[in-house]
Amino acid sequence: MKLNFIFSIFLTFSAVLSQAQRIDAENISFQILKEPVNAVEASNRNYSVTVNSPYNITKEDAIKEAKAKHQELVDNYDKSVEDAKAQHSEKLKEYEADVKKLNEKYRTESEQYNKLKTVEKIAMNAMPPVLRLPSRPQLNVPQKPVYSDPDLRNALIVDNKVLASQIMIDGYSRGGNYIDISVNMERTNFQDNAGKSFASQPTKLVVKQGGTVKIDKNLFSDFEEIASSPTNEINLGSHEKNYLQKVIARINDILAENYGFSKIVSTVKLESVKNKGEYDDLEKAHIYVTTNLKKMQAKPDYTPNRIAFENLNKGVEIWKTTLKKIDYNDKKALFNGKIAAYLYMNLIRLNLALGNKTEAEKYLNEMQEHLVDLKLSYDQNYELKALEQKIYN
Repeated sequence: MKLNFIFSIFLTFSAVLSQAQRIDAENISFQILKEPVNAVEASNRNYSVTVNSPYNITKEDAIKEAKAKHQELVDNYDKSVEDAKAQHSEKLKEYEADVKKLNEKYRTESEQYNKLKTVEKIAMNAMPPVLRLPSRPQLNVPQKPVYSDPDLRNALIVDNKVLASQIMIDGYSRGGNYIDISVNMERTNFQDNAGKSFASQPTKLVVKQGGTVKIDKNLFSDFEEIASSPTNEINLGSHEKNYLQKVIARINDILAENYGFSKIVSTVKLESVKNKGEYDDLEKAHIYVTTNLKKMQAKPDYTPNRIAFENLNKGVEIWKTTLKKIDYNDKKALFNGKIAAYLYMNLIRLNLALGNKTEAEKYLNEMQEHLVDLKLSYDQNYELKALEQKIYN
């Protein structure tokens, strides 16, 4: 009887062990070349750029402008001296009036203080008044303007051809016209507001692919802050040069997002259930995904990548099929919430690592519908929040 009881306990314990699901994690490093939004056949990867802008500034123009500004300062020098003297005269009058008021106040307070008896001064903790006078304003006569050649390193020397040469698509050859890039921009506009400098540079970007418009965007139409000082206290030429480069950089970013190949070097954590037997398909899925991730190379039009993606997706399909078998109400089920949690986390992690935020968000939304049933651990909840931030940021 006792042996039967012990044997029964052993069988029960063995059954519990057989149902326990061991989830292991593995970090997989890989690299791929992310395909552009607008795919282009290798034979058509060429482009042309046309820029229309008011810029047509040469080295000679920059020197001419500097001399013109110098001459303007020379012509206005006598007036600036007169203005400085007039301002000094006004400040001197204000100073003398202030001194007179302060002296009168000091005399009145001194008389009142001197009338107090010593006992009253102690009781009131009264201190003798102190005469504090402001500094006498000084006459600041502006120096005579002296001409010096402009620093051409900071000068805005640019024309439409130069601007067009700065617009490019990596991996494409310049000179063809399959990708036709047209940029129309105004000159930088400056504006003062609340003692700060703001700038805008309305720019229209139109990109045609094989004659069809693929991109049509208006950029930098709104004013944005560029300095905490007003425009008369900043180097407008330098700021215009910087702002123009910002416009060009944004155009290149848009082109890269739509036509460029971006190299992704990443490490992704993938989990798998290690119980033998009932979970062999999930083990096979893990092998499909991890093995083929490692095979990928960051090369354009690389045939082994296509094959690796096809085989990787075989593993993903097994994950998705398994999710349809989940019994969220039975913790002891073969495919329970614990299995669902690791599969959803794998799908979210993998798609994020591959740059597929839309797919990652889809699986995040599906997972969130079952969060009450999944009973995630503290670490899983923490990681899920971090993944969510990556999706939406």
